[in-house]
Amino acid sequence: MADKRPTQRRNKSPQSSQSEIQNMTALTNSIDGAAPINPSTAPVLDLDQFRLPQDFGDVVGVKKVLTKIPVKKPDRQAFIRVRPEPEYQFQTSLLELKEEREYYLLGPDALSACPNEAIPMILYLAITRLGSLFIWPVRLPKSDGRDNEWHASAREAAVHAQHAWVSVRSNPDVRGYDVLLATATIPEPQWPDKPFNELLAIAFKGRIILDPFHEVLLRLAGDK
Repeated sequence: MADKRPTQRRNKSPQSSQSEIQNMTALTNSIDGAAPINPSTAPVLDLDQFRLPQDFGDVVGVKKVLTKIPVKKPDRQAFIRVRPEPEYQFQTSLLELKEEREYYLLGPDALSACPNEAIPMILYLAITRLGSLFIWPVRLPKSDGRDNEWHASAREAAVHAQHAWVSVRSNPDVRGYDVLLATATIPEPQWPDKPFNELLAIAFKGRIILDPFHEVLLRLAGDK
């Protein structure tokens, strides 16, 4: 037989009633267009609260570690600067492996083992407007003073890049490079606080030849 005793009604606790009042208040505020108390429940985010500051690296204590610096010509669409101090320009001899698109730094003994392959070059420390460092190798005139129009034009472009942001673009019609000056105001480059010898050690890591019997030299001579 069904139990027909009247159901006993529970009294709500003060804490439960207070929670319901807060929930109703938050709901009413949302309907009226007021910002909710908790940002995580907002229908539209205020992005200014979450925007990454420009000094993000300083805020979180981040410092970029240089582990790789390419040795290459400037990309034609990049605007670059060249560090103007003489201590960041270095004349040396390089070995260029065109198939591998790599340059090797040659020590004195290695240089004597491949005089016909060694290329006298000047190395510039350069940087793009995005802050990417690279070493720009440019050929020097030959020992007899003869020069190449392309190489002379590249060295002239590097001089312009020491004082202004430029884009360096090859122009076969003039057998040289066009130098385009940036018309926008670009901030001055932020150069690393390292001497050039440390930067070159990073750039040529694994590609420094000191031994005249290095396997790269033996391969070029057909001995390996």
